[in-house]
Amino acid sequence: MRHELMFQEFLPLKHISFNVRRGEAWAFIGDNGCGKSTLLKTISGILKPYRGNIEVRGRVAPLIELGAGFDDDLTARENIFLNGTVLGHSRKFMKEHFDEIVEFADIRNFLDSPIKNYSSGMRARLGFSIATMVKPEILIVDEVLAVGDYKFREKCKVRMQEMLSGGTTLLFVSHSLKDVLELCDHAVYIKKGEVQMVGDTVEVCRQYNPEQTEEILQEMRKINSK
Repeated sequence: MRHELMFQEFLPLKHISFNVRRGEAWAFIGDNGCGKSTLLKTISGILKPYRGNIEVRGRVAPLIELGAGFDDDLTARENIFLNGTVLGHSRKFMKEHFDEIVEFADIRNFLDSPIKNYSSGMRARLGFSIATMVKPEILIVDEVLAVGDYKFREKCKVRMQEMLSGGTTLLFVSHSLKDVLELCDHAVYIKKGEVQMVGDTVEVCRQYNPEQTEEILQEMRKINSK
């Protein structure tokens, strides 16, 4: 996968260029408004660059603004089939995977409640469960782990790690350097729409926030030594 993007000066991103190989996990870090989410939306095809080219080889599953495609007036049960249709799955296929989706999202007792009554965490659980039901070749994740409780975030990380083990490529945006360090081997540090550093995740995180990175690494070493 190769990306070479150039935007006009008033747009968030300028002169972005990087290459990702199949099965790699890449994180994109930086302060709010630096262009991380814009970059993932561009790679996903949601946004178009003013100039440059994007080459993506493989089926992409973008997890951006989870639950944004739900119909608030429909129940969770109805939204599962609706989202399946949007993703190109047949009703038969969705029926076969229905229980798996519900169990992962942990919404069995609320299946027939309208989505408008769901909390942001419940919507995120359901959105993530539907989107990751079938292993994509390229998984694009934007702040998915920022919502929901600790148990859900850990379930998401386990599922993403399973996908990586199966050859899925991961493009990951998160404000949690801990999640970045746990999931990704490569990272891109973006500041004001421009790449500051590309390379090993630990080194890039140190460049972005050295103190927090060292604290997290020390914590991870303690856990691994037990």
